[in-house]
Amino acid sequence: MGKAAQKKKGTPAAGRGAPAKAKVRSELRDNPFEVKINRQKFNVLGKKSKHDVGLPGVSKSKALNKRKETLLKEYQRRGKSSMFSDKRFGEYDSKLTPEEKMMRRFALERQRNAEKKTVYNLNEEEELTHYGQSLAAMEKMNDVVDSDSDTEERGALSAELTAAHFGGGGGLLRKKDPSEHKDEEPEKPKTRRELIEELIAKSKLEKRERQSQKEKALELTEKLDNEWKAIHGLLAHKTPKSERKVEVEKPKPDEYDKIVRELGFEMKAQPTERLKSEEELAKEEQERLQKLEAERLRRMRGDVDDKHLKKPKHVSADDLMDGFVLDKDDRLMLSYKDGALNLPESEDKDEPEEDAASDGEEGEEDAAEDEEGEEDAAEDEEGEAESDEESGESDASDNYSDLESDAASDEEEEDEEKTKEVKTKSKEEMRADAEAAKSELPFTFSVPESYQSFLSLLSGKPVEQQLVILERVQKCNHPSLAEGNKAKLEKLFGFLLDYITDLARKDTPDLHAIDKLVLPLYDLCQMFPETAAACVREALEEDARSADEGIGRKHRAACAELPVLLHLKMTALLFPTSDFWHPVVTPAVVVMSQILTRGPFSTLPQVAAGLFVSCMFMEYVSLSQRFVPELVNFLLGTLHLATPRKEVTGYLLVPPFKPHGKSAGLLLVGSKVDADTWVKQKLPLGELGVLESRSGTEVNHFKFTCISVCLDLLLRCVKMYGPLPSFREIIQPVAELLREHLPARDYPQQLRDLREDILKEIDIHVVKKYTPLVFEKQMPVPMKMFTPKVMPVLEFGKKQGCNREERERKKLIHKHKKEFKGAVREIRRDNQFLARVRLSETMERDAERKRKVKELFNSLSAQEGEWKALKKRKNKGK
Repeated sequence: MGKAAQKKKGTPAAGRGAPAKAKVRSELRDNPFEVKINRQKFNVLGKKSKHDVGLPGVSKSKALNKRKETLLKEYQRRGKSSMFSDKRFGEYDSKLTPEEKMMRRFALERQRNAEKKTVYNLNEEEELTHYGQSLAAMEKMNDVVDSDSDTEERGALSAELTAAHFGGGGGLLRKKDPSEHKDEEPEKPKTRRELIEELIAKSKLEKRERQSQKEKALELTEKLDNEWKAIHGLLAHKTPKSERKVEVEKPKPDEYDKIVRELGFEMKAQPTERLKSEEELAKEEQERLQKLEAERLRRMRGDVDDKHLKKPKHVSADDLMDGFVLDKDDRLMLSYKDGALNLPESEDKDEPEEDAASDGEEGEEDAAEDEEGEEDAAEDEEGEAESDEESGESDASDNYSDLESDAASDEEEEDEEKTKEVKTKSKEEMRADAEAAKSELPFTFSVPESYQSFLSLLSGKPVEQQLVILERVQKCNHPSLAEGNKAKLEKLFGFLLDYITDLARKDTPDLHAIDKLVLPLYDLCQMFPETAAACVREALEEDARSADEGIGRKHRAACAELPVLLHLKMTALLFPTSDFWHPVVTPAVVVMSQILTRGPFSTLPQVAAGLFVSCMFMEYVSLSQRFVPELVNFLLGTLHLATPRKEVTGYLLVPPFKPHGKSAGLLLVGSKVDADTWVKQKLPLGELGVLESRSGTEVNHFKFTCISVCLDLLLRCVKMYGPLPSFREIIQPVAELLREHLPARDYPQQLRDLREDILKEIDIHVVKKYTPLVFEKQMPVPMKMFTPKVMPVLEFGKKQGCNREERERKKLIHKHKKEFKGAVREIRRDNQFLARVRLSETMERDAERKRKVKELFNSLSAQEGEWKALKKRKNKGK
């Protein structure tokens, strides 16, 4: 009855489960925080939506419960197995007999053991030998040992034999105990001979037994070997060397492999000292110059250097002077050579050095000589350091006990020598040294503030000293050493440019000095390019202004003076000339164009100046290869000056050249003798102002030189402008003049050859033919039409496609993509679930460990309290 009642009671509870779940779901649906509404963008009439309202909390709890039932149980059962599998070989194979199963299992076991033993055996291929015999053959023990001493106990002797030989025969001849006589019958005592014969018989018997046992062992071994050969084929083994096939030779390394190996053996770069910055180098140079200037001032005043004076050195009363060691034997061997005393080289060199020192008082030192002196001093120091190292190595056997004393003695000897030299100088020599120091250049200079101070700094000195002064001014006042040095050095560029211009305006300009002074000018331009550009541009503007004023006068002056030509040349040296536009080079090109188009060329100096400007034009456009019409017109006009007068020329001249006038025939030479004596040379710019005082032969030679320069420039123009499409029209007047009007018969052979080269080069480039202009062959562009474009009507909500197969394919692609995303999402959630489980397990283990540690601490503290209480009671009892 009880069970029936319980069953009756249980049925209503089970029936109440479904309404309870429905009640919970209705409560969740009524809770607005548990309901998620999927809103649609627009309503479709007649469309049923299944997922308009969702319950994310319910779905999450379902997924969590499902993972607990499946994934969590798999995670908990990981690494566990509740089934046994019989892995014995051939256990369930009815075709194999028990003997075959045992043999196969034995073979597999031997093979498994052999694999384990040979895993780390690197010398398996090699065959080990001993005295020419293989160790594998020796281990078989096939040899028969005939020695009597070979026993199974490996040399162990029996107790009776040992007692007989080493115990004085006590074992065999000793009397037996009375206890042994009780069980035995009385026997006759044996003589010594009988005992020995009995011992020999026993030993022979033992030997026969050992031989028989050995023969049995050999028979069993051979039998086992024969049986082993039957199953040896089932084991995995490596073939011996004799049975292996001959390996194919490896291919030789190619070039790439050789290069790679060579690169591996190449010497690698060694680390060097750090490169010093520009500021550090300038600082060191300034300190060096200041030190040299202080030395020069000291010598000028006649002061004695305190460093060379011998200072008394403190010597202790306990010093035994143990460090005194003779470095070398100063004794000389007396010898004669050619009747004269043979002296060492050091003494022979002393006299000329003294003479050179006395003679050097009159000369002046340059910066290069100073640097050489410093290098020699550095080499001397290195030599001294090497000698010190050698002496230190020789004294290594003394444990470096006298190293410091040797160094001190060497320093004392050097100081004594210097003080002797200082003391031996007389007053006259001191006075001569002071005069020589006064005549030397100072090593430190300040930047001049005005042009007058700059002139006073350089005037009266040769070019070499001027270069030294400018170099020392730059090094002592480097921009990195002080704040205002940059502005001072910027002024120095303008002063130097004006100084070069003044040198060029002299009656006899020193072109060699100007050429040397361009080097410091270039250095300053590299340091301050903006200031240099402004200074050179101002100089070019002044040159153009002066040229315009000279041309505007009634009596025309020279078109270009030497300072103007130098400015153009320095512009090409200081700035890049290949740029399309440059703030300095472009004005210089304008000035040169004005000189060639507006300047008069009625005298030989003017023609020479124009040729120099033409050379500068060629230098400017050598890289960019720009076409300069002023250059071609000037060369044509210059060649016209070398032709005789004619009414009809066949070519057109451009001003400032005229077909007829006073300057016509300026370069015409009628002397055959002067043509034969002429030698080709460069155009001398320094002699332009003195041509009027020269003889007729020199003037004719100058004319030939001008014609030679003009033809050289023309040849370069033909080669440069040959690829131009309009080259034929450009060069036609020049070719006409060279072929018909130039009197080449009266010229030297070099000029005639040059003329022929120009004509050949012209013929090469003039052969090109022009291609007529035609319209491009292309299809006519059609007019735009206004035909309406028909578009298919799109059916929203369906996948568009060409046919049914295409729609099915797109549907499958969409379904695969959707399933792939869902699988990735589920895998991600599974990983998150497992991570939470692992975290909870870790936290539980940590909590358990903390609890146990806490219990241990509590028990230890309780024990410690009891121990302290016990100790306290004991102390009280005492």
